[in-house]
Amino acid sequence: MCTDCLPAERDPWLPDRLLRTERDLLMPLLRRTPEEAYELRTACPGWTARQVLAHCGAALVRIVEGRLEEGVFLPEANACDVAEREDWPLGRILDELERGMTEAGPVIAGHEDGRLDAVALGEWVHAGDVREAFGEPGAYCGDSLALALPLLAVTSRRRETPRLVGRLADHAGEVALGNEIEGRPPAVFHGDAATLIRIYAGRPLVRTRYALTGATEQELLIYR
Repeated sequence: MCTDCLPAERDPWLPDRLLRTERDLLMPLLRRTPEEAYELRTACPGWTARQVLAHCGAALVRIVEGRLEEGVFLPEANACDVAEREDWPLGRILDELERGMTEAGPVIAGHEDGRLDAVALGEWVHAGDVREAFGEPGAYCGDSLALALPLLAVTSRRRETPRLVGRLADHAGEVALGNEIEGRPPAVFHGDAATLIRIYAGRPLVRTRYALTGATEQELLIYR
């Protein structure tokens, strides 16, 4: 993935393409996974795989239905959505998630301010959380990465992270994220794409290997 491949401007349909691509990859895995696996803990403190997916479905269907009151995606509201689904059968949770991944993209595209784009990226990151909990390969990378990286580029600029040049061991060329800061040279990351995603999403870095100069991990967080 080269720097020139990452858009300078928002592509309103990029979140939709990411959600639909990830839906087609993730839902077959979820449908065939034994129900007991959903009680495994994830990288999200206090949340099982089932609870992560309940949050994902709730967030997307809120977008679909236009239920976006103030504070809707803050931790307290997310916890309420998960608690509301505590007694739902697993199949109902997965059905809601699939509906959200199918229908939310066009609604996100219609918000010209792009404020909901980061939700689509967060859904993809949460899919990685679940894959990691299940012991599946491809957490925070896989076939959707080519769509997630451009969306990360846009989101990192909107969230006002400092400029970073990512030299990815598993992709040709470089990726440019964040915003230039006068008098400050770009930070530089050497490592694989999944580790870069972990840093920006605030996921555990245990067993990763990378070099980061010119910025701290805390400065790069897009979800705070």
